Amino acid sequence: MKQLFIIRHAKSSLNTLTDFDRSLHKRGQLEAAEMAQKLITEKIAIDAFVSSTAVRAMSTATYFLEAFQQKGKLLYNQIIEVPELYEAELDTFFQVTEQIDDTIQSAALFSHNPGITEFAYKCSNFKKEVVPMPTCGVVGIRVDADFWKDFSEATKHFLFFYYPTKK
Repeated sequence: MKQLFIIRHAKSSLNTLTDFDRSLHKRGQLEAAEMAQKLITEKIAIDAFVSSTAVRAMSTATYFLEAFQQKGKLLYNQIIEVPELYEAELDTFFQVTEQIDDTIQSAALFSHNPGITEFAYKCSNFKKEVVPMPTCGVVGIRVDADFWKDFSEATKHFLFFYYPTKK
């Protein structure tokens, strides 16, 4: 049994020239801190954080990593950077997920719309619940598989959909 937490990056600012380099807006910083704490409060265990290398996704993942480091129960104590998750299409999300190390039982994957929402749809029977996936929204999925390579074909169960309160 595996668990995947699909997380859209927090609210970004528009203060840079390139989309890739956009940093988190102040509201995004609050969203990331809030949602990391929400998962900790709900006693969600995460072994590893996998992220797009875009600044806003890495920054969001860093908020989660730091919160979970304080909890002290991480298998991987760093963010696994996956450049392919920037502007990823649906197939890429499945490919990246299937390459996660099997020692990891639960992983959080950070990326961008529209791909992250489409991926959440495909992994969830509650499509209407995640339309559209808001910034720093988190979809929890339980996967009936012992190996990540079986992710695409495995039965997936919707666990929850959390999103930040409006600030």
